[in-house]
Amino acid sequence: MPIKKIMVVDDSPTERHVLSEMLTRNGFEVVTAESGEEAVTKSKVALPDLIIMDVVMPGLNGFQATRTITREEATKHIPVIMCTTKGQETDKIWGLRQGARDYIVKPVNQEELLQKISALG
Repeated sequence: MPIKKIMVVDDSPTERHVLSEMLTRNGFEVVTAESGEEAVTKSKVALPDLIIMDVVMPGLNGFQATRTITREEATKHIPVIMCTTKGQETDKIWGLRQGARDYIVKPVNQEELLQKISALG
């Protein structure tokens, strides 16, 4: 299934803006959420083709939100790419264990991100 609609989840308005602009310029429709809780709720309504999820957020963090989204019946088909400053191998392994399909470290390299999106499409 081709990826057209992407949800960007990040508590930083700057990060949401930068990623949204990058994705929009490359032809994707973008929906945003500024918290893990909002991502869980919005993902059931917006049903994006992909979610790009930050990890470090107040309240429900990205690992917890990913686990919830990838285990709920209505949203478990939506792939998640973790997008975070947490670059340790243990963080990556933990993210993938929570249900993420891929993991990218900030600052985001546009080519790398587009390749990862394409690989999931």
